[in-house]
Amino acid sequence: MAKRRTRWIYAGVAIALVVAAWFAWDRLNGSDVPEGIAVANGRIEATEIDISALAGARIRTIRVDEGDFVSAGDVLVEMDTLQLEAQRRQAEAHLSSARIGVDSARSLVVQAEAQRRAAEAALEQAQALADAAALRRARSEELVRSNAISQQVLDNDRASDRQARAGIAAAEANLAAADAQVGASRAQVINAEAAVAAAAAAIESIAVSIDDSTLTSPRNGRVQYRVAQEGEIVAAGGRILNLVDLGDVYMTVFLPTSEAGRVRIGTQVRLVLDAAPGYVIPATVSYVADVAQFTPKTVETADEREKLMFRVRARIDRELLTKYLEYVKTGLPGTAYVQLDPEASWPEFAGEIAE
Repeated sequence: MAKRRTRWIYAGVAIALVVAAWFAWDRLNGSDVPEGIAVANGRIEATEIDISALAGARIRTIRVDEGDFVSAGDVLVEMDTLQLEAQRRQAEAHLSSARIGVDSARSLVVQAEAQRRAAEAALEQAQALADAAALRRARSEELVRSNAISQQVLDNDRASDRQARAGIAAAEANLAAADAQVGASRAQVINAEAAVAAAAAAIESIAVSIDDSTLTSPRNGRVQYRVAQEGEIVAAGGRILNLVDLGDVYMTVFLPTSEAGRVRIGTQVRLVLDAAPGYVIPATVSYVADVAQFTPKTVETADEREKLMFRVRARIDRELLTKYLEYVKTGLPGTAYVQLDPEASWPEFAGEIAE
């Protein structure tokens, strides 16, 4: 008898649990939901951020573990920078050499300008000699008519005149060569200065790469999981950590056409999680899909169009999330109550609103 009585007790408890579960499911699935309130199931989600290496390198240090809370600007990962440091030293050496090249090129400009001035002076001297020779030739031609001088003297003066004109041509050529040398020297200065700028830019680029080798958190969040470990070599863009932005938490649900068409951005939503059915989390609609997420095979009739489902995202207030940051967990299932009619009353069984 005692065993039979115990069995009846267990059976009664089981039946009571089933009935209670049914009533809870029935209540959360819309039986007691007023008109103007849509009900849909979903899961808590959050914006995920991948912390990735900008360039291929070895992971030197990972400063956080899975589950750690991080703030914006916190150092998360340090990549190995030995090769970059060597490249920076090489670029600095190139910069020093380029600066010396600028000084050398400027010295060549000064030398070329001095040679040009000497060529100008030589041209002036040759011009003066040519003028004197021309005068002597002209006097000799007059004197030879009166037999005051011999033909030999005239021939010598004529030869001197031709030699003086040739000297002018040579001096002009030397001046042109000096001008070309000045131009070439100035071009060398420009090239040397460009080499300095290129070396400086290379150093700056390497410095940026070194800075980028220290990976920081772009915002407040929690480390969800590690993708790579210390000592591993990752390629450019390789993921190392995955963060969850706990300030951007939402529930995604799907509503049919008749309900989704009445939802607007900013519509009030109440979320009830399965893990805490006694509390209601206030949220607002931040996104409504402009196309159906999944559809029946045909949409030729009004009944079939009602089966179109649209994605709706209800975002939880950021200030509220800040208060309960340590309790925020993604993946928790729950129910969303969407206020399609601003005048509609919320269900009485929703419980106490979290504040």
